[in-house]
Amino acid sequence: MTTNDMRATRVTAADEHYIFKLNANVVRKHVYYPTRFGVEIAADLYYAKDLDLTAKSPALIIGAPFGGVKEQGPGVYANVLAQRGFMVVTFDPAYHGYSGGQPRFSGSPDTYVEDFSAAVDYLGTLASVDRNRIGVLGICASGGFALAAAAQDARIKAVATAVMYDIPHLANAATGTERNQQLIQLSNLRWEHLDQAPLNYPEHPVDQFPTGLDPISKEFFSFYGFKRGWHQNATRNITAVSNLSFMNFEATQRIGEISPRPVLMVTSEEAHSKAFTEATFKRLNEPKELVVEPHGQHVDFYDDVNVIPFDKFEQFFKQNLTGK
Repeated sequence: MTTNDMRATRVTAADEHYIFKLNANVVRKHVYYPTRFGVEIAADLYYAKDLDLTAKSPALIIGAPFGGVKEQGPGVYANVLAQRGFMVVTFDPAYHGYSGGQPRFSGSPDTYVEDFSAAVDYLGTLASVDRNRIGVLGICASGGFALAAAAQDARIKAVATAVMYDIPHLANAATGTERNQQLIQLSNLRWEHLDQAPLNYPEHPVDQFPTGLDPISKEFFSFYGFKRGWHQNATRNITAVSNLSFMNFEATQRIGEISPRPVLMVTSEEAHSKAFTEATFKRLNEPKELVVEPHGQHVDFYDDVNVIPFDKFEQFFKQNLTGK
């Protein structure tokens, strides 16, 4: 692997594709910083135009759903929360989107967790950020990785999740013969030279569902496959071989040790992922808070500003990062 393989892609304004419109009162800047593995992350920094940059502000890091990128849900959240007084960083995970790293779409729980700590590293270099007031917010799978990051990174002072998915837990669900067969199949793929991530969503947005989708797959397709949420960098998840890491690493194993730092978990009665949030919430120690909204499908918490409880997120982070 060369240095260029680790370097993030620089994009021009003509190459940008965000699924939302930037608020006129918000500044967005492309920024770049390394992970401890040497992969350069492509990220966006958001803040309000009237924010006093000579003062030290609280900051938030927002992680994308599994296979997602910063131009989708994380940007939607950042666009709103920046207006409410936070410096906000969104990022493409290492090996994904415009971030560096080869082979493309490689992944492991460790790299996804490191993405959050690398963002904390970066924020700590900014004169306008208070190092003691940094929080994280994970959407879907990033909810699990955000909790895991907080469990091992004491610099993270507050954690929130939205419709959390625990991908490593799912990968470890198989036992006995079934698990052994999966390990044999995936291990043998390491001898293959063309292990690529499968195409999950179309290379261009469509306006009709493919046939044969189960209800949950259809819901995800309604976001990733349609113009609503489609992005050219979010059509695949991870390579098949990457699943070996997920089968061997329970990322949220020590989340009870986040305490006494606070955790907020948000889901809804209609979200198919609700059980993940509830089960994970039980494993946390106080202080913790569970919010179950009455409405909103899982993917509505990616981009629907009328469903996402921004007031609740603002209240939680301001109370626990600023004391207000």
